[in-house]
Parts: sequence; C-alpha cells; structure tokens
Amino acid sequence: MSRTVAIVGRPNVGKSRLFNRLVRKRVSIVHDMPGVTRDVVNAEVKDGSYTLLDTGGIGLTGSDTPARITKASELQVGFAIEAANVILFIIDAREGVTALDERIAQLLRRSKKTVLLVANKADSGEEKIAEVSEFFRLGFGKPFYISAEHGTGEALLRDAILTKLGPVPEETSLDKERLSICFVGRPNVGKSSLSNRLLNSDRLIVSDQPGTTRDAVELDFTYISREGKPWPFRLIDTAGIRAATKLSSSVEYFSRLRSLEAIHNADVVFMVLDAMDGVTQQDQAIAGEIIKAAKPIVIVVNKWDLVHDQFQKHLVEKFATEREYREDYEKTLFEKLFFTPGAPVMFVSALTGHEITRMLKSARALDRRLDTKIPTAKLNAHIIQLADRTPPHSTFGVRFRIYYATQTGTRPFRIKIFCNQERGLTESYRRYLEAGLVKEFDLDGCPIHFDLIGKKKQSVADRLAAKGTRRNLLAAESGGEHAKDLLDD
Repeated sequence: MSRTVAIVGRPNVGKSRLFNRLVRKRVSIVHDMPGVTRDVVNAEVKDGSYTLLDTGGIGLTGSDTPARITKASELQVGFAIEAANVILFIIDAREGVTALDERIAQLLRRSKKTVLLVANKADSGEEKIAEVSEFFRLGFGKPFYISAEHGTGEALLRDAILTKLGPVPEETSLDKERLSICFVGRPNVGKSSLSNRLLNSDRLIVSDQPGTTRDAVELDFTYISREGKPWPFRLIDTAGIRAATKLSSSVEYFSRLRSLEAIHNADVVFMVLDAMDGVTQQDQAIAGEIIKAAKPIVIVVNKWDLVHDQFQKHLVEKFATEREYREDYEKTLFEKLFFTPGAPVMFVSALTGHEITRMLKSARALDRRLDTKIPTAKLNAHIIQLADRTPPHSTFGVRFRIYYATQTGTRPFRIKIFCNQERGLTESYRRYLEAGLVKEFDLDGCPIHFDLIGKKKQSVADRLAAKGTRRNLLAAESGGEHAKDLLDD
C-alpha cells in the first residue's frame, strides 16, 4: 500500500466516527460500546486518493471482548502501523492523556512513522479541553483539535494528511484489472480462515467464537498462479450474516447491513457453507440476498477435509468413491438452492488449502462470462424451444406467450422479453427459462434479469376505430347486408 493512512488509539475515542467522516460515508460501525471495531477496516478516500484504515482499539476489556480477541486486535494495530505511511493518533481532548495513551505513543514513536496527533471531541462551547502542554508530552507536537461528530477542524486535518502523503502516483495496470471478491455466509463457517489462506498470513482475526468479525474488511492482494501469472484481487471479508430475527443488539444489526452492502460492492460473491452442516435455512436466505443483488455467485463448501475423514470412517460402504459422494452432496445442495442455477460449486478446505487456487480461477472465469453477448437469433430460437418443450400454465385465463427476446445488458445479464402480458410470467417459469439459458449459453453462476414488455392495451377509442374499420371492410365485401351480424360477437 503506497498511500495508506491508519487511525489508531485506545477504545472509544472516536476512531470509527472520524473514519466515516474522512471517507464521507458510513463504513465502520459506530457505537458507544468499546471494542466494536476488531478487524482492520479500510476504504478509499476519493478526494485524496489514499487508503484509510480503521483499527480495533488497544487494551480492550470486558465480557464482550475475550482475551484472545483483545490480543488479536492489538496485532491488527501493529499491522496498520507497518502498512501506513501516515498514522492518525486519536486521543480524547476532554479526558486528556491517559496511561494507555502514553503506552500507544511509545509504540508509535518506536515505529519511526509520520504521526499526526488528533484530539477528538473538541466541541466548541462544551466541556473544558485539557491543557495543551499535556498533549505535547506525547512527543508529536501540537494536536489537531477536531470534532468527528460535528466536523469541526476536519478541513485542516485533511490538508495535513495530503501534505504528509505527497503527490498521487499513477495507477498501475494491475490496479485497473483488480477483481473484487466477497466472502459471505453464516457466522463461523470459515470466511476469515479462507481469507487468511488466500493472503498466507494472519491478516484477519480468526476465532472459534461466532461473530468475531464485525465489519466488512477490504484488502488488495495479487495471487501468483502456478504458471507465474499475477491475478489481482480485492478481497472483502464480512461478518457472518445472522437471521434478522436473531439479532441481539444494534451492533449486530449494523454489522448485518455492512455484510449485505459488501455483496453489492463485489464483482463475484463467494457464498461459504459449512460442509458438515450442509445447506441450512439461513444459507438459503443468504443466497436469496445474493440473487436479489443480481451478483454472480460461487458456492464454496468449506471444511471438506472433515467430510473426507467422515467418508473414510462411515460412508465408504454406501458410496464407491469420494467423487460419487461429492456428486450426491452437490445434488442435495442444489435441491435446496434451486434458485441458483449453474452456480459453480467448490469443495475446499481453509485448513489444508485444498482447491483454493481453483476457487480463485473459477471467480476469474465467471467474471469473464459476465461480458458474454448472446446473438439475438440464437436467443430467440432457444427461448421458443424452451417454451415448446414446457409450455407455461395459464394465468388469469390466458397462457403466457413470448413474441421476441433480445439481450440489452451485461453485469447482470438483462433480457428484454416482448410478451402478451407481464403478469403471466410466474416465478417458477422464470426460473425454468433462466436455468435453460444458463445451460445453453454456458452462463454458470451469472444472474439473469428479465425485463417484460407486455402487449399494449388499446384504448376504447382505438378499439371502436378498429371495429369501425373492420365493419366497413366487411360491409364492402358482403354488400353491407350481413356486416352488422358478423361484428356483433
């Protein structure tokens, strides 16, 4: 990271609020509870062309933050210090310098990095601000007095950051090609473990305790293929998505929103399942959110190493080979995820690294498929074939009929269908058409959206005019004697 700014400081001094203000949108979760931010969260600051990192607080305590997560959060701050060009050291302007502030200052001085001291909560007209001399003893000069909540002092801090960073370097070709991938799934299915396996480091917090990751975490990385070619990615690791009815706090609620937003920001979504659990009702709901966002999906069955062990012990008599068992597993999987036709399925292990490279390869292949152009003639021929093979049922006394179809867009695929009535296309028949197109044109994992254009209804005046024209024609042909009888139907 050539232009990176990290925000560090003890818990509850307003780091996440300042982060959101500098990136001009709500990315980090803001809450009065100390320790809400645990991972390093990052976002691009557009008007400064740099990456901003929000870190977990140092010295977290309390029942909500076990000792092992506290230790991991401190490691995240260490990562931010190593990765950043400029560090924003946040302190509370009203509380003054605490013992923990001094401990952090000692770590920062040792890093030899550029540090800007930021005294937050310096709201004009409110409580008395601590003495300036108290801040000077930290060794970073005069602080920038700001209010992250109200924006006071924001402009001066922005200018200082840009001055310290220097001019913006030119964008590389790899940055332009970077593919954004997103891991989503229930809590504790191994999303962060998969991320760590990709990065070959402990960059993200991993814990057996469900709900460890609270924010969506983004990081650019380049994967070197077996052929030695660089595959540029932007990785988004998200918090586990719980059912809305099971959210126990506002923190979990906003955490869920962040994960759903990450789906919309990704180019390809990896939906992670626990191999031992199979497809649960919550997995179905998460897959539904991905389909609703019209994002391409790869189904990742993690912890396959555990299934392999189970196969060797208990299933070897029922299935001839593990491959046969895997095919049976996949069939059962799609019976529950029937609304994701053709989605690639990867059986992987974050622990052993099994099929990790193939998983990334499938994302790249899926991304290329998103630009497929379907010839109009072939599209119409296949849709007619599908309709002939399985005609739609009558709806409201009228059978749905397709006149013409054409592709109007990609990412997602948009198919405009001219038909006799929009409401005649049922959800089940829409899925049938989608599955047929996915199979015929090799669009595995690609979402398809149908835009329906129904037959235009004639107004009463138009119908009467058309009826009058027909009456005149029939009258001319029959000499006028039986024209009225022919039209009175």
